[in-house]
Amino acid sequence: MGTYIHFTKEQKERANSVDLEEFLQMQGETLLPSGREKRLKSNHSITVRGNEWFDHATKEGGLAIDFVQSFYGLAFPDAVTMLLGGEQGGVYSMVKKKEEIRKPFELPPKNNEMRRVFAYLIKHRFIDRDVVSFFAKEKLIYESKEQSKNKTKEYHNAIFVGYDENGIPCHAHKRGIYTEGKSYKGNINSSNPCYSFHYLGISDRIYVFEAPIDMLSFITVHKDTDWKKHSYVALCGVSEQALFKMLEINPYLNHVILCLDHDTAGIEASEKIADMLKEKNIGCNRLLSKQKDWNEDLKAEQNLTAIPSEEHPQYLIKDEHCNEILEIIKEFKKIEFKYVDGLNAFQKSRKTNALQAEAMKMASAIFLCLALKEFGQLGITMTSEEIVQKMSEEFRAYQNRRKWYLTLYDIETELLTLKNQDGIISESDKALTAKKYEKIALELLKSTIKLELEHQKQVQNPSFKMA
Repeated sequence: MGTYIHFTKEQKERANSVDLEEFLQMQGETLLPSGREKRLKSNHSITVRGNEWFDHATKEGGLAIDFVQSFYGLAFPDAVTMLLGGEQGGVYSMVKKKEEIRKPFELPPKNNEMRRVFAYLIKHRFIDRDVVSFFAKEKLIYESKEQSKNKTKEYHNAIFVGYDENGIPCHAHKRGIYTEGKSYKGNINSSNPCYSFHYLGISDRIYVFEAPIDMLSFITVHKDTDWKKHSYVALCGVSEQALFKMLEINPYLNHVILCLDHDTAGIEASEKIADMLKEKNIGCNRLLSKQKDWNEDLKAEQNLTAIPSEEHPQYLIKDEHCNEILEIIKEFKKIEFKYVDGLNAFQKSRKTNALQAEAMKMASAIFLCLALKEFGQLGITMTSEEIVQKMSEEFRAYQNRRKWYLTLYDIETELLTLKNQDGIISESDKALTAKKYEKIALELLKSTIKLELEHQKQVQNPSFKMA
């Protein structure tokens, strides 16, 4: 039995008050500005502010202890100890609590012309002039004229406005238009994420983008089509709120085309949104840019250096592992497996050694064999290829962010609900058992992928410690 570690109320309060921005930077994490918050470079869906965090993909959040448990896969005592610096000095700064007064949304002051914004969007971002003119006339884009806090400097930015269903502006995305150095981009404080930059057409189709410039770039690529009849929305991030608000207000929109970035964050966000749309019986498909995003495609057309697309590392591994699992199942074709065989295989897969990943794949194959056996007894014909393909299609990278060993704990819990089912059971129980076997096989596949990624990190960075 493990040793119980007692923390006083004061210790737990101190741990929960740790400034996550400082803490993460001291762990070597890079943080990116995101309005009043900071976004993790390694996981764009997670934002932190003070001692608070939120995962926009999983809709989970909380304080410092929760974050360390979730992000680093630590148990409560280890998370508290890490945040307290081991109570041997090296304590992280506590967040200074201050009452925040949320200001009402207000658009930045307008400049009396748009010369700088037109030049930036057309000459530097290669957006078609007619497209820029159209959105400017619709009062969806304008040039701001803002002063620095000390009133000594004047700044001009491109402002992309989002209106609610009553035509009232309640969201604005600001984009710096200076080409030297790193320009600012972010949403104006108090913007309502349900009404980000968008255009409403008359067809049943809506195209979805991460950023306003991506949206304008896509329209530029398709400027010679009847693009104005369709609807478009820039999420100004990867949160899906603006899309679902448009679908709610305009029920005639029933076909969604996801055009998010061709990178890890865009792929995961697209997966998640596609699953949410499926639950609502709304048609959905995805269009991928050749480069990292649609503006990078425009750059490439100009023979300029463009940021390349990025495939999701989990998918590169998944296909290979699924093929290996299929071959194992074929080798087991004449073996009649029982529940205990799956249990034994799982126990072997938990042993940390050089062959652990292979043991996980073996266990996954055995549980799929058990599922095939249950389906066969129900009169459902399914081949080895079909059940592996089904598992492959059910895999979602956005649902596989946890540490692999935590997934193994979940499998152990699932196995406890599956007592020996070799006796006579009802058809409904048999169907439920088959689905649980499939779920366990999928969870084992997820674990092998995460373990493989850890091995790859260790090879690339010898100082990286395996979990």
